[in-house]
Amino acid sequence: MFPAEVYIKKLFFNAVGLIALWLPLLSSAVSAEKATVSIRNDVVPQLLVITSIKPLALIAQAALGNSINVEFLQSANQSAHDLTLTASALDKIHRASLIVLVGDQFEPHVAKVVQDIPGKALLQVLDLFTFDGEVDVYQQRVDPHVWLNPYSANVIGHAIQVALGVPQRDIISDIEIEVLKKTLEPVGTLGYISHHAALGHFADAFNVSAGMPIRDSNGGHKGARSQFLLRKAAYDGGAQCVFVEPQYADKDALVIAGELNLPLRTIDPQGIDAPLTENGYAQFVQSLVVQFQACFG
Repeated sequence: MFPAEVYIKKLFFNAVGLIALWLPLLSSAVSAEKATVSIRNDVVPQLLVITSIKPLALIAQAALGNSINVEFLQSANQSAHDLTLTASALDKIHRASLIVLVGDQFEPHVAKVVQDIPGKALLQVLDLFTFDGEVDVYQQRVDPHVWLNPYSANVIGHAIQVALGVPQRDIISDIEIEVLKKTLEPVGTLGYISHHAALGHFADAFNVSAGMPIRDSNGGHKGARSQFLLRKAAYDGGAQCVFVEPQYADKDALVIAGELNLPLRTIDPQGIDAPLTENGYAQFVQSLVVQFQACFG
């Protein structure tokens, strides 16, 4: 065989060897690329639900479970009646898949901002209810504290689930509510003074007194005549304590407690310390019941 033919055969066998060596590597690379594309196609952007206040976030998280991100706009030192929007709050609103508010009368500024964003999904929970007899007698306004009634909280939770296509389920069971009702039976007729008219829905759910509020359901001051009637009602009705709320300075509550020689007790209708978890709303209601009982202990 001539040297040229030997040389050509060597080149041929070397080329075949190289191809045999690289084919598995090329195949692995293509498979990896396909896997990467497949993984990217499976990524679903996480839904973000924004609520105006902490109690609605508790309901939303319980309704949706821990797989969906829920955040709220209210800061720890803000009452639900004085909600203001920061730059970060506006960013959250724009990124949200669903925004849940109490209602445009309760949070007019926030509602206007959301309504000005085209196509933004908005749920106003007061629209879910009719309020025959649920009117604040001092201001002739609807009592907005619907989250304090666990039956109403289940209605709100169902509406959130429907809005996001999630299967409906209760966030607190009838059995749990009945157990808490039994717990409060011994104090159902006893009187108390509250910081403002916030406990009406709680009272309806658990068959207890709605109390004697120092302020109206919006947290506003009442006149001298109303203050006089409050003190008279407290004497006649045998108020057992004065409830104060963490979000308020409560100077007026301190004055009235001193005048009537009544103990101060803390109750937190905003659930600021409640965990934002799947069981958070049920824990919030249980905590409220314990706080309420403390007035009469």
